[in-house]
Amino acid sequence: MQVSTETLFSKCYGNYAIAAINVWSMEQIHALFRAAEKAQAPFIVQMTPVALDYGHAMMLLSMISAAAEIYPDTIYSIHLDHGSRKAALDAISSGKYSSVMIDASHETYEKNVQITSEIVERAHANNLEVEAELGVLSGVEDGITIKAEHKKYTQPEEVEDFISKTGCDSLAVAVGTSHGAYKFSGDQGLQFDILEEIQNRLPGFPLVLHGGSEVSRNEIKRINSSGGNLGIEARGVSSDDIKKAINYGICKINIATDARIIWTRVHREFFMDYPEQFDPLIPGNTYIKDLEEFYIDKFDLLEATSRSKDLIS
Repeated sequence: MQVSTETLFSKCYGNYAIAAINVWSMEQIHALFRAAEKAQAPFIVQMTPVALDYGHAMMLLSMISAAAEIYPDTIYSIHLDHGSRKAALDAISSGKYSSVMIDASHETYEKNVQITSEIVERAHANNLEVEAELGVLSGVEDGITIKAEHKKYTQPEEVEDFISKTGCDSLAVAVGTSHGAYKFSGDQGLQFDILEEIQNRLPGFPLVLHGGSEVSRNEIKRINSSGGNLGIEARGVSSDDIKKAINYGICKINIATDARIIWTRVHREFFMDYPEQFDPLIPGNTYIKDLEEFYIDKFDLLEATSRSKDLIS
């Protein structure tokens, strides 16, 4: 059952977090819906403009609709991730989404306010919620390329003004993560002092953590043992930081890189072990199974397991 993101956030705030999973293939959609039904965990299925260009919006949205019929005991929202102005307006007019993100964080503060306000007005007129972003995350993923020197932490003193002026419904904050596999350097982790100050200024307002993948060291080692060359220093967000962040108002945690890493490990290992094979269905089935198991573990980490019943009226 598709629900609004506002419904999800109103239930989860301070108690658990919603996994927001980026998809771009049939295998990922099967794995996500199957895992969520088994775990009875609410979730957000989301797509970036790059994923929509790759798979086409009609194709991906049709697969999501089919998955909702195949796995009828799921509670989910459909979200546009990292939308440009055009992509956000297209999503709003389609009537298929629960919410959209407008990402104008790379613009000046004033321009960000202007663009976000326009999207909020159009979305609210069509009963959709809007996620905005304040601060800049570095990294490379899904067409996003921001150099590390251009990243900028969210400034808590700007948050109140931004939300007041734009009317956005949730806010992605830059508190130390990056897009892609190289999320942190050295011993850096999430900046909880920023999260705490934002929560003190805006208690109850839902915050979003982009770049929330774990980037398993074991997965990286297995990829490299099968012919890959990923940097072993690749590091994601620790489980402890994820759990702690929920207490500071993080309601939505975006996960994309982990699905890429698991895909790479499955296919590298398969074709190394069976070089005579060329049937994509065999590793495809393994990918669905392994990704399903990963999502079930992720729902447990976010304490979202068995929470779907709270959302069924």
